[in-house]
Amino acid sequence: MTPKIMRQLWSVVENTHTRTLLQLDDASLVQWLVKQTSMQGLLDGHETDFLSEYIQSRIHLIRDIAYERQYS
Repeated sequence: MTPKIMRQLWSVVENTHTRTLLQLDDASLVQWLVKQTSMQGLLDGHETDFLSEYIQSRIHLIRDIAYERQYS
């Protein structure tokens, strides 16, 4: 995954309403984040698969960020 895609993903996470990040189940959140990140730039199938795996491996971190943001 390129640094540009990674920056796009974390930008999407930062700009997404906390409720969205907390209310979706894991699979739906992964799909939603992939879709939102893909809209920022075209991704090929390999990049999309890798991005999905990356998000899945960071899902707890993403939710922790959302929880913290909710209470700050």
